[in-house]
Amino acid sequence: MMIADMNRLEQAARVSMGGFQDAEAPPSPRASHLSLRLGAVALLAALVLAAAWQLI
Repeated sequence: MMIADMNRLEQAARVSMGGFQDAEAPPSPRASHLSLRLGAVALLAALVLAAAWQLI
């Protein structure tokens, strides 16, 4: 079997699996940065709300 044939079979398998994702595939770095940034914003918002609550 040629490498091109193997690549086509792999691509067909991925398409047929639809929404399933490889368990071995590492998460994209951009997604992890986004979640860290979102967590930092949420933490900052919580601190601001706590400080405002203390002032009231």
